[in-house]
Amino acid sequence: MNDLQSVLHPAGADAAIIHQFTWVLFIGGTLIFVFVMALLALAMRRQARPVRPGIWLFGAGIAFPVVVLTALLAWSTWRSAQLAEQTSHKAMSISVTGKMWWWEVRYRDPASNREIITANEIHIPVGEPVYLGMTASDVIHSLWVPALAGKRDMIPGRVTGLTLRADKPGVYRGQCAEYCGEQHARMAFHVIALPRAEFDAWLARRAQPALPADTTVLQRGRDAFLAQQCQACHTIRGVTDVPPFSQQERIADTSRLGPDLTHVGSRREIAAGTLRNHRGTLAGWIADPQAIKPGVFMPPTPDLDGETLRAMATYLEHLK
Repeated sequence: MNDLQSVLHPAGADAAIIHQFTWVLFIGGTLIFVFVMALLALAMRRQARPVRPGIWLFGAGIAFPVVVLTALLAWSTWRSAQLAEQTSHKAMSISVTGKMWWWEVRYRDPASNREIITANEIHIPVGEPVYLGMTASDVIHSLWVPALAGKRDMIPGRVTGLTLRADKPGVYRGQCAEYCGEQHARMAFHVIALPRAEFDAWLARRAQPALPADTTVLQRGRDAFLAQQCQACHTIRGVTDVPPFSQQERIADTSRLGPDLTHVGSRREIAAGTLRNHRGTLAGWIADPQAIKPGVFMPPTPDLDGETLRAMATYLEHLK
């Protein structure tokens, strides 16, 4: 698998059309530029024969641009009509909310009809159109996966849509394409396209609660997570939704300041594409997220001793 973020490597029908647009316009513009420069060179030759003004005016000023622009308009209109229709009908739907500076992703479990919430990764089945219903919770963001489709703005209070379809399995990097604040450049995500059977298995696993803390180290990490009141912003299903933490979960449901961490250990990266996900980066992030991504809402935890910090990172890495 690769994680290309490039319009020059299309992996979906819409991206292929956009890729074709890019090359046709680039090559066409180059040919027109060369043609105009050749005419200029001829006109500057001292021995060049004079040309009647009517030929220049009609040929280069009217006929040439009319023919070229009409051809481009007709071709682009025909190809644009082949882009996927932005509709939630007859397609799998996923909800995506842009936040400063991460992505909340919601699925509907077909078995239980329960909502599954994750972050910074959008898993889709290969070869099937997937409709993304998108909005933002704070400022305008824009979701763009160059290898799969064009970009679409995400506006607070309004739902916009984008259809993705990956023709082959892979990991495709996406990026916020609308400047949204201090950490806009570190607001990335990945679209992971899986064969249908693997996608169904992944979704079924995500519907399950978090793995139990069945060792002393994991229990210490879980207890430290709760003692630090991390559940005020983060949810771990099976941990923060049982007494006596039901109240904290209710608070988290209304605020949703941070990502759902129920299966955080299975994600490729943390902090929206900023760091690879493993025990060391998790510990660094918990200790001082402001040093890694200044401006995020998560505060540092200077009071944690090293052993407790490592236990908490081990516990989060264990949540797969």
